[in-house]
Amino acid sequence: MRKHYLLLLVIVLFSKFSVAQNSAATNWADSVFKTLSDEERIAQLMVVRLSTYDAKTKTAIFYDKQVEELIKKYNVGGICVFQGSPVKQANIINALQAQAKTPILMCIDAEWGVGMRMIDSVLPLPRQMMLGAVSDAGIAYEYGKIVAEQCKRVGLQVNYAPVVDVNNNPNNPVINDRSFGEDKYKVALFGIQYMKGMQDNGVMACAKHFPGHGDVSVDSHYDLPVINKSMAQLDSLELYPFKEIFKAGIGSVMIAHLAIPAIDNTANKPTSISKNNVTELMRNQLGYQGLTFTDALEMQGVKKFYPDGAASVESLIAGNDMLCLPGDVPLAIAKIKAAIADKKLSWADIEMHCKKVLLAKYQYGLTTLKPINTDNLTNDLNSKVSAMRKLIAENALTLLQKTDDVFFPLPAPVKPIANDVVYVSVGASSDNAFAKRMRTDYKADVFYFNYNQDAARILSTVALIKKRYKKVIIGIHNYSRTPANNFGLSAAAVELVTQLQQQTTAITFVFGNPYAIKNWCSAKNIIACYEDDAIIQNTAIDLLQGKITAKGKLPVTVCDNYQYGSGIAAAGFFLPRTNPDEAGLDPVKLNVIDSIVNDAIEKGATPGGVMLVVKNSKIAYHKAYGHYTYDKAEPVQLESVFDMASVTKICATTISVMKLYDEGKIDLKKTLGDYLPWVKGSNKENLLIENILLHQAGLVSYIPFYKETIDSAGNPSPKYYATTASDSFSIRVAQNLFMRNAWRDTLYQRILQSPLAATGKYIYSDNDFIFLGKIVEAVSGQTLDEYAKTTFYTPLGLTTTGFKPRERFTLNRIIPTEREKNFRQQLLRGDVHDPGAAMFGGVAGHAGLFSNAYDLAVIMQMLLNGGSFNGKKYLNTETVKLFTAYHSEISRRGYGFDKPEKDNATRPEPYPTLSASPLTFGHTGFTGTCTWADPAHQLIFIFLSNRVNPEGGDNRKLLNMNVRPKIHEAIYKAIVY
Repeated sequence: MRKHYLLLLVIVLFSKFSVAQNSAATNWADSVFKTLSDEERIAQLMVVRLSTYDAKTKTAIFYDKQVEELIKKYNVGGICVFQGSPVKQANIINALQAQAKTPILMCIDAEWGVGMRMIDSVLPLPRQMMLGAVSDAGIAYEYGKIVAEQCKRVGLQVNYAPVVDVNNNPNNPVINDRSFGEDKYKVALFGIQYMKGMQDNGVMACAKHFPGHGDVSVDSHYDLPVINKSMAQLDSLELYPFKEIFKAGIGSVMIAHLAIPAIDNTANKPTSISKNNVTELMRNQLGYQGLTFTDALEMQGVKKFYPDGAASVESLIAGNDMLCLPGDVPLAIAKIKAAIADKKLSWADIEMHCKKVLLAKYQYGLTTLKPINTDNLTNDLNSKVSAMRKLIAENALTLLQKTDDVFFPLPAPVKPIANDVVYVSVGASSDNAFAKRMRTDYKADVFYFNYNQDAARILSTVALIKKRYKKVIIGIHNYSRTPANNFGLSAAAVELVTQLQQQTTAITFVFGNPYAIKNWCSAKNIIACYEDDAIIQNTAIDLLQGKITAKGKLPVTVCDNYQYGSGIAAAGFFLPRTNPDEAGLDPVKLNVIDSIVNDAIEKGATPGGVMLVVKNSKIAYHKAYGHYTYDKAEPVQLESVFDMASVTKICATTISVMKLYDEGKIDLKKTLGDYLPWVKGSNKENLLIENILLHQAGLVSYIPFYKETIDSAGNPSPKYYATTASDSFSIRVAQNLFMRNAWRDTLYQRILQSPLAATGKYIYSDNDFIFLGKIVEAVSGQTLDEYAKTTFYTPLGLTTTGFKPRERFTLNRIIPTEREKNFRQQLLRGDVHDPGAAMFGGVAGHAGLFSNAYDLAVIMQMLLNGGSFNGKKYLNTETVKLFTAYHSEISRRGYGFDKPEKDNATRPEPYPTLSASPLTFGHTGFTGTCTWADPAHQLIFIFLSNRVNPEGGDNRKLLNMNVRPKIHEAIYKAIVY
């Protein structure tokens, strides 16, 4: 049984490694284990503290001599790094590793980077709650990557992060802003991306604090918190992120000190030492077999009731692997040996746990350990932190309320006006970065009010500011992260801010824990900034000046006014919203749109959709209809993300080709063979890029690649697919379905082997754009998704447009498409609907793009502007005109773009609609999407739907009912000017 368990463990720890690597790991662990004495085998399960912090002297106190003795005498298995300078820590680590008989697993609790501990010289990253305000989970991956690079640079193998506790208690004194927020889906998604960022870059992640520490009002450092919830409640909320991150392959998990009677009703029995929790629930029911660490056994949440080594014994009985900060190591070893003698534990248990630890050491490179190079160490650790802090700030700052347009934006004046702007700095006594910018950019006066001042100044201060200044900027600084005593905010400070908000034209920036905003839920203009440093303060000024847009969403509920997900969209800045009549449209004539869309939904053409109209650079109509599916469980939102299908062809591939054409890197008169060496020798080699853009190269329209990979019943063949990802099967095509990597080359071969018609015949073809996507990659040196993102989506300020949305958004943001009966055999949600694009890994030139309507409108407005948007030039105007014009004698096509039929005036069914001018360009998508821009009328029309839900393409009602053309024509009929 023990051998079977160890084999399972090897599979868990080394799921992405070859059989030979797994065998080598097992052999190494076995050989090292045999060299260890009984006491050393026990000591391998212990992680001891290297330093602590003296708050009075503000210095680190190292225990390196004591740890050295423990290494010499007991061969302890792990060390946890805390405070201290990087160079000193590195030198000590080098010395201890050199002395150790067995390599030491070096750990750190660095949730927001090593700067969380090395506070004297390394800048921390933002805490997880600020990251939780970001929409793009890809940023969490990059965050994890930076943390991994820091850990590896300073010789660490394990980071006790991410926190995947769902913080659903605003008064939580210990988790709070360490959590991604209160939404279990977002916590799981961002936790997984943070984990992948670390583990993909060679550092073991540790999910904490199992089974969920988010709903407590007691700090487990000082006492044992109690959670009185049923198992059903725990399973539906607290356990969800853990279940998801277990499935995603997290290397380790930390067990919390919590009293949860539903799990274990033994009085004062923390979950960290509960067999019901560790073995029965986590191991047996949830199936997690990775490495476990207890939370620190020196914490009163466990030590209060299990002192003097008892907690160490009970931790192992519960089924834990590593004992974090057990305190008195000799005593703990003695107690464990006594428990073995009393048959409460067995030496077989110790062997199992010890070999798990040794396998982890092998996996994370401790067999080939090299000393840490201390040259430039501190600079290396800081090198990427500032840029990441800025990136997170630009994506997290959350505009919760905007009433006074004077602040949106408030540009720095060329010639400042006296007494125009004042800055009230609450919680500060001297100029910080925000105050300095206020003085420099606005010539503003600055008032200070700290938390020690009483209420006597309030009336006079408010009266003076109200009389003298036209615009009041308020900053809330230097308050506590934790909710005790209202975050340390004085009653006088809260009242001063409230009075200024009520009596003046004021905007408030709250630099810290967003829960503190509960004090000002009636503010007319307020922005959550989450943290308080120079980078975030400068980013907040940039937001005020309109240099960037607010993209963040509140990750927690603050009050009734500001619920989870609150945050005013950035659209108010770059594509202003207005009434239809102010944009040149007749609002009465637009009313027919509602009846068209609602009729389509009622008749089963689509379960829901989003409509957006931009006229004269203003959003004149933006509305969501219906539901995600016909069961009506989830209503469509304006920010819902749709599968764009073939709209990918223009909004990813074509605009990328245009940019490379601009730069002289692509010549439309050259051939495929000029850019793609792998097509040479085939009959595709000499196809002109121009003809490919026009769908006139003779390529077949579609190749059903998947049919070769399924059996007669439509099931995916195990020859080509696996249910879990590995080095050999890493191409995700759907939930729990991964394609064999080698088959990707076969896809290209199938295109090269496909029939070729005569050049000059119009055949609308996905294969044209598969080739164009590969050309973009070959010429740019980036994958298509990365090139489009860095060249267009990120600079344009888009928050949803991109590929592989499951890596960026929670599923409740993504509209499902087909319940595919053959091949993937599931409801597709966040995986691209097009089977071919799925087999290319979700990124292809013809399909794979996802977006909401607003972001799509920004791309179209950029094109309508001749390649410019918000003062930045993305494409040359001549290039836009060239690509969006007609170029074929036999079709309606432009270069990449679809266009109106040339004989619309006489056609029975005009396309895309009768009144579209010949200058119009755009595209439709198979899933029920379309986007059209008409330069003649400065008009953009976007309709997003999921007509393929649930039956797939067989549901042609949206097409047969002419839903999109009818809406489009109704918009033209409503044009006033």
